[in-house]
Amino acid sequence: MNKQHVLIIGYVWVEPNSSAAGSRMMQLIEQFLKQNWNITFASPAQKSKNATSLSSLGIDEVSIELNSSSFDDFIKKLQPTIVMFDRFMMEEQFGWRVAENCPNALRVLDTEDLHFLRKTRQNQFKKGEKYTTEALLDSNDTKREIASILRCDLSLIISTYEMDLLKSVFKVDENLLCYLPFLLNKIDKKKVDKWKSFEERNHFVFIGNFFHKPNVDAVLTLKKYIWRRIRKQLPKAEIHIYGAYANQQINQLHNKNEGFIIKGFAEDANAVVKNAKVVLAPLNFGAGIKGKLTEAMICGTPSVTTNIGAEGMHNNLPWNGFVEDDYNSFSEKAIQLYTDENLWKKSQQKGIEIINQIYDKEKISDPFINKIINVQDNLKYHRTHNFLGNLLQHQTVQATKFMSKWIEEKNKS
Repeated sequence: MNKQHVLIIGYVWVEPNSSAAGSRMMQLIEQFLKQNWNITFASPAQKSKNATSLSSLGIDEVSIELNSSSFDDFIKKLQPTIVMFDRFMMEEQFGWRVAENCPNALRVLDTEDLHFLRKTRQNQFKKGEKYTTEALLDSNDTKREIASILRCDLSLIISTYEMDLLKSVFKVDENLLCYLPFLLNKIDKKKVDKWKSFEERNHFVFIGNFFHKPNVDAVLTLKKYIWRRIRKQLPKAEIHIYGAYANQQINQLHNKNEGFIIKGFAEDANAVVKNAKVVLAPLNFGAGIKGKLTEAMICGTPSVTTNIGAEGMHNNLPWNGFVEDDYNSFSEKAIQLYTDENLWKKSQQKGIEIINQIYDKEKISDPFINKIINVQDNLKYHRTHNFLGNLLQHQTVQATKFMSKWIEEKNKS
């Protein structure tokens, strides 16, 4: 096979220090570079100051336009062998153009997490309703994202829970899915020896991008229902809230007297978590794998989270701390972890087991690359047997295509 050329179409530019999605994208890029594949990263988004320089890694960075035939000229000239859409919205926008101008390119969707799952849970939580599969089936976001998964040759799914959901509820053919969690380095003895001890660590920490609604809600939950109880028992403890793009709603929660400290963007999230004693993440809704929780394990920092937080992340292995949905129990377990050195050390060990058994990139990167090459080698057969995908490509794309062309003409005039 000729050398691969991967075109990644990003919803945003890559910000590994701002979000788990940014870290995930860097992990994928690292795998492609390891294969010595050429990479072009294109996005219609504005670049922020937190965006990493991909050109320093030898990756071409290209700005593209929505609803513009200039993309057709660009991709015809580029002729990539693989096109990866970062989130389903990018497949909706550019998928039909890729299919028309580059029909033999493998189309891969990196879901990041299932957006429809996160949004449905968020809507139900806001209404005070219990999460149901019926609400998922009823959601327009679900229909859009599932259609996108079916249209692609392969979709990368980040958690075991989401894999099961797609197969059991939505009957998506397993051949169209590739389970690919975070690709992380194994935690060895050398790393563990560098960790700060229980006595050397202080305070609780929460870390997360505040463009992400589950993180905003989690910090409000900490302030409203959890922190007061912890502070009452541990009057010298503080909680440090870190994250990019903190808005006024978050910043005004800062209260030094209560030990509730809003710190803002962390240049080095790892250093922050390594110094903390316990990570708190009371997530009431969300989806996918939570980067803040794998990061806690990588830094040897036990955590307390909810069932949504830990979902699809640890298989049958015990959590590196506690999983509690009740706010009173959540506070109690946080206090226990913070004060009981023996319990804290045992929890730390559990985190090592989770990372080394589930996220070891040495174990999971080869099967991922092999899956891509295997689908590529049998692309005609693969597509012929994805009848629903063909049907959607034909029907939906006609509608999307004409809408896009109409917008383009409208923009010209």
